[in-house]
Amino acid sequence: MNFTHSAPLCQAPDSEIRSPQIGFPAGAVDCHAHVCGPAQEFPYAQERIYTPPDATLGQYQSLLSMLGIDRAVLVQPSVYGTDNRAMLAALSTKPDQFRGVAVIDGSITDAELERLHRAGVRGIRCNVVDVADKSTGLPMDQLTAIARRIQPFAWHLELLAHVNEYPDLARTFANFPVDLVFGHFGYSHARHGVNDAGFQGLLSLLREQKAWVKMTGPYRICDGDFPYEDMRVFNDAVIKANSKRLIWGSDWPHVMVKKHMPHDADLCDLFGSWVADPSLRKTILSDNPCMLYDFPAFTSK
Repeated sequence: MNFTHSAPLCQAPDSEIRSPQIGFPAGAVDCHAHVCGPAQEFPYAQERIYTPPDATLGQYQSLLSMLGIDRAVLVQPSVYGTDNRAMLAALSTKPDQFRGVAVIDGSITDAELERLHRAGVRGIRCNVVDVADKSTGLPMDQLTAIARRIQPFAWHLELLAHVNEYPDLARTFANFPVDLVFGHFGYSHARHGVNDAGFQGLLSLLREQKAWVKMTGPYRICDGDFPYEDMRVFNDAVIKANSKRLIWGSDWPHVMVKKHMPHDADLCDLFGSWVADPSLRKTILSDNPCMLYDFPAFTSK
């Protein structure tokens, strides 16, 4: 199928210039953002399921400045498949400010992995949300093979997965070769609740220091609009499980959001209201991502 004309155009992020009330600690990291385009320079994959408006590096750097955030992790969006060129081009502009999470296929060579490492990549993203046959469980042979390839680089494997679909999550990943990072609080819809077996498995992995959780995209996993009150219990649950394995991200430019588009300043302030302790904020926003993504020591300009 040709997706050139059928992939729907996404909403653009809110462009209002407005800073949050929360003050981010020095060296804070936005651990989940995407650079999309310019499409004329970095064309999107034919096989994509959505079409983002251009969300360029320049626009994102302006956002970081508006929010008062010093550093960022750029995650390869699905619209580019395994073509990481747009992300790598962005990483090359600010090697100390940016890190990357790439998408690869099994044909990648060791030399190419080394090149990605030198460019600032520190993890590989695997999307298992779109697995056709959920009855077979997670594609563990494929995930383990990738993990063994990236283990020498001390990278992690980032999973886009609905943890509620995998009640044996903790047992499945008990002896996994590398650290795991789960996006969007484990991507389990709020209706499943915090007592869901898969989410409880995620909490177990957190407690055992075998996984990290991105406190991102609350709007993706609840039915209501801002301030996403149904998600507060998930926030509190991951903090209680292990605050030293949590990281935060804006999820800019908020692709495929079909409800009211949140303003990034409001998302920052929501995090500030959910994580009121300044020392805990520093742990989540600065200390933890520096460890996970191998950032250099931060020096103020």
